Amino acid sequence: MDFEALTRIGFYIAAAVAAIFLVEAIYLALARPFGRNRGINRRLKSLNDGVVGEQALLRLKAERGIVDGELQLAGWLRRLVIHSGLRVTLRRFLAMLAALFAAILTGLKLLTILEWPVVLAIAAVVGIVLPLAVVRLIRSKRQAAFARQLPDALDVIVRSLRSGHPVPVALSMVGREMSDPIGSEFGVTIDEMTYGLDMPRALRNLADRVGLADLSLLVTAVSIQTSAGGNLSEILSNLSKVLRDRFQLRRKVRALSAEGRISAYGLTVLPFAISGAIFVQNPPYYLDVWDEPVFLPALAALGVWALIGDLIMYKMINFKY
Repeated sequence: MDFEALTRIGFYIAAAVAAIFLVEAIYLALARPFGRNRGINRRLKSLNDGVVGEQALLRLKAERGIVDGELQLAGWLRRLVIHSGLRVTLRRFLAMLAALFAAILTGLKLLTILEWPVVLAIAAVVGIVLPLAVVRLIRSKRQAAFARQLPDALDVIVRSLRSGHPVPVALSMVGREMSDPIGSEFGVTIDEMTYGLDMPRALRNLADRVGLADLSLLVTAVSIQTSAGGNLSEILSNLSKVLRDRFQLRRKVRALSAEGRISAYGLTVLPFAISGAIFVQNPPYYLDVWDEPVFLPALAALGVWALIGDLIMYKMINFKY
């Protein structure tokens, strides 16, 4: 493989990544101003648009492809899409991935002279792996936002219970007073209770839709109170304090592990940066030995060892709390 072919491959990869970032930038530039004009959450916006309660519930669940009784049995990809909060069904998401993969594959084959293995690898990374990584990032951000809102939601429930309201009314206060993602999720839970589900089942559905471990504590507390009684306001008040302390501990751990994370990022990027600088200044340094039988296996071995090192550093800085 000569220098011109390698340059062409790098150009197409850079162009694909640049196009993805451009689309993301345009989306954020257009979505944020409109997002400020929305209601406090999507459920209330649907109700303000004249959609009655049951229709709003069915619409919110249909947008995400949620079917009652199937969340516990759903595969990892469907759970990933549902937990991300994207308004897309699994079938549509798979169709989008297939269309993107086919478009990139066709474009590379028609516009370049790359071999099939290289074309398939680039199309798989850009058309499948990268979108899945983006969805995972969206899920993580949504769950983090939900976790930040959960102590405040528990405080709203506690104040409502101490004012003499029953538990369903206290839960509905969260759906009316708080923004997304927690506002719409609690609103859907209240709608499910209104149209036939009992409270423990509706809360379990809430935990399945969000995929946050902290929600299991709320589900357990309310389920025990429903079956055996007890001072739910005191329990939820203590739970709110525990969650705030855990969030504070997360921030402290993240601050303490900042040096390790920066070192991991630097050690990961440094070999690529040095190799790229050498290649730009002296292309024959690599091209002269590219066809040697031992070169590509040695390069693959170096990549494996670098990956093992990254995994070890990840384990060192990823504390459980």
